[in-house]
Amino acid sequence: MKVLESAPYRYDRGIKILTLGRITKSYDRIIENIQENDRVLDIGCGTGMLSFRAILKGAHVTGFDINPEMLSIAEKRAKELDAKDKLVLIEMGVAEIDSFEKNEFDIVMSGLCFSELSIDETNFVLDKIKGIIKSGGLLLIADEVKPQSILKRIMHFLIRIPLVIFTYILTQTTSRAISGLEQKVESAGYIITATKRNFLGNFIELVARYEESDV
Repeated sequence: MKVLESAPYRYDRGIKILTLGRITKSYDRIIENIQENDRVLDIGCGTGMLSFRAILKGAHVTGFDINPEMLSIAEKRAKELDAKDKLVLIEMGVAEIDSFEKNEFDIVMSGLCFSELSIDETNFVLDKIKGIIKSGGLLLIADEVKPQSILKRIMHFLIRIPLVIFTYILTQTTSRAISGLEQKVESAGYIITATKRNFLGNFIELVARYEESDV
């Protein structure tokens, strides 16, 4: 979704088209894991699609994104919703994620961000989250992934190509799927407690818990 950096106002519309509208329900479901007064970090918060859902649950949210125009949209929405006191927005990239305090957050969440990262960046972020999340805290991810079966990969490819072309023409928006997300999360030391994939297996909702070792 790097193209979105030049078209932030079309971001939400483009993502809804690319995900055939499933993004809304997916975000609503993973937000059910958030409780009132939780301190939440939203990685790659963009225009705030996840952040504001968490705020409506009563959480205190810190969101960061490398795109200042996206953050401007999120800030404008925060004013409209009278939610500025519950939202902190920071312009930065994932390489700076370890700048937060130890055990600062109850929950770390990400919507359509990991699929933008390289393998090394993904491993780095998953490792550094463990230093800023409380023991027993949750990692919530909603993202595009590659289907696990060959048949579904072929179906995904055939359906996705025309959809990507149409979406790009309309919004200048695109995205790509991540491979082996569950394995990456488990290898980083998290305990996956729930996963949900759509029929094609190309979109995942993942809930994982981090327990700090006494060793």
